[in-house]
Amino acid sequence: MDASDPRARLAALVAQHGVGYAALSRMLRRNDAYLQQYVRRGTPRVLAERDRALLAAYFRVDQSELGGPSTPRMTAIRRLSVEASAGPGAMVDGAESRDGARTMLLDPRLLTDLRLSPSDAGMLTARGDSMLPTIADGDTLVVDERDQRVGARPAIFVLRHDGMLLVKRVSRRDAAITVASDNPAYPDIVLQQADIVGRVVWLSRALR
Repeated sequence: MDASDPRARLAALVAQHGVGYAALSRMLRRNDAYLQQYVRRGTPRVLAERDRALLAAYFRVDQSELGGPSTPRMTAIRRLSVEASAGPGAMVDGAESRDGARTMLLDPRLLTDLRLSPSDAGMLTARGDSMLPTIADGDTLVVDERDQRVGARPAIFVLRHDGMLLVKRVSRRDAAITVASDNPAYPDIVLQQADIVGRVVWLSRALR
């Protein structure tokens, strides 16, 4: 097989990572011989799009290496240096400012879907259980820093309060702002003013 052949590339990745064809086939929810037949017999002739995407993600390679279209270049957005607490509170040390020193990569198509430009976005990690089941400990959050409008309808925001950085469900009624947790074990906080960082518009969660 030619080195540019996606079957040859898959065979090389399998050997490099020391994983079996049968195990990979089961990950794809295929029969155990599926990938071995693809590599050695050319059946199927082309991997299904879903299978190719899962294998590319597993091996952390571009889909084009496995016979698919090239993956769009990832877009860098700022990673806030602190973690937003979905629990009692995470201390703010001032490092979450727009220093541009730390970045994370995100698919530009996702930013387009969110109608969000990289300069207006920030990413951070949630810690604690106060926002369960909506947000879990370790979830990665994308924050739209343009959207700091608190209305009557509750929405999830990152905010600063008493030296803490919080991720909470926030709403306004008359002059009062209610900062609520989705976990009923945590009481609401009522404020007259809130220092809003931005609205949470997307999250990513690892399945453990």
